[in-house]
Amino acid sequence: MAQYTLRINGVEHQIDAMPDMPLLWVLRDVLDMKGTKFGCGKALCGACTVHFDGVATRSCSLPVSAVQSAEITTIEGLSENGDHPLQKAWAEHVVPQCGYCQTGQIMSAAALLRENPSPSDEEIDSAMQGNLCRCGTYNRIKTAIRTASEK
Repeated sequence: MAQYTLRINGVEHQIDAMPDMPLLWVLRDVLDMKGTKFGCGKALCGACTVHFDGVATRSCSLPVSAVQSAEITTIEGLSENGDHPLQKAWAEHVVPQCGYCQTGQIMSAAALLRENPSPSDEEIDSAMQGNLCRCGTYNRIKTAIRTASEK
């Protein structure tokens, strides 16, 4: 075990964890932040996406030992009141069906819009390519991203 100081959603947390413990499990099991989801455990599906110094990153494959001094943002930190333009667009377009992948989808989309506030359909497709949705709401996801980019 080692002690780490993590800055998550603007708040510093002192935790004890094994150096190879994935950030996902620190968030969910140590800090009780349940918004970030476990999907595949191999960084393939995107359900566990968080922002690591502003970059969309799969937390299931990121060891806690690699995140000290970084700013981590989870879905809980995207907007205090759930009023981020993407969250509003997600509701407006009734994007989620089962909803399981949606936090990862929104976090990937937020990173895209921070880098490119007016992405083309091709740029949206490229940025969201690694985020899987078993329900197949990809068209609604793209529409919601377009709507949020217009705000």
